[in-house]
Formats: sequence, C-alpha cells, structure tokens
Amino acid sequence: MQVISFAWGIVAILGFIVGLFPCLGAFNWVNIPFAFIGLIVSYITRKNAKPGEPNRPATFGMYLCLVAVFLGAIRLILGFGIL
Repeated sequence: MQVISFAWGIVAILGFIVGLFPCLGAFNWVNIPFAFIGLIVSYITRKNAKPGEPNRPATFGMYLCLVAVFLGAIRLILGFGIL
C-alpha cells in the first residue's frame, strides 16, 4: 500500500507539471481532486503502518500530493481558473 501511495504522489506531481504548460492549466481541475484523494490514501496508509515498519514511501507520497494540491491551486488562481 505504501508503494501505491508513493506512485500516486509521483503521478500527481507529474500531472501538476503538465498543468504548468500554457493552455493546459485547466488540467489542474482534474489533478487537484486526484492529488487530494492521494493525500487521503497516503495519510491512511501512514497511520495504519505497523509499529517499527518504515513508512517513508507513504510519507513522501503524501508530501508530493500536498505540493501538487497547493501549487496546482495557486496556478489556477493566477490563471483565473481557465488557463
């Protein structure tokens, strides 16, 4: 499950990078909910880890999703939500 959280974070940050290109900023309308769901999944995975089990992949995936949500929202605000 931690690997899935990590992969989800990478896909979310790649989606954010695609949304940075001119005329593709509207892609963030799809990427932000995707990254938010990934943030929730990563948080649940991290909290359900067994004591002593390393949870670095889930934590890193959670941070990647968080960055994708915040920076994607800023991109939408700066582009007036249409670009």
